[in-house]
Amino acid sequence: MTIAWRSNQPKWVQIAAVIKDRIRNGTYEVDEPVASEHLIVQEFGVSRPTARKVLIRLREEGVVYAVRGLGTFARSPKEWEAPTD
Repeated sequence: MTIAWRSNQPKWVQIAAVIKDRIRNGTYEVDEPVASEHLIVQEFGVSRPTARKVLIRLREEGVVYAVRGLGTFARSPKEWEAPTD
């Protein structure tokens, strides 16, 4: 998934969706580190506050968890995806 710079959808929402997709497809394995603020800034060309907002929102949604001094880690999609009925 790429970022649409002229989209009405905020950049942080688009980047969060990319990270969720990477967790689903195994690019980021469960309990392994996901992209840091620094890497998000580099990869997507956004500001550090935008990168921070991505990680904060993903933590709030239960997609990732943070360990102080170690980084941000992926949770299993089973923990944060709504069941489909």
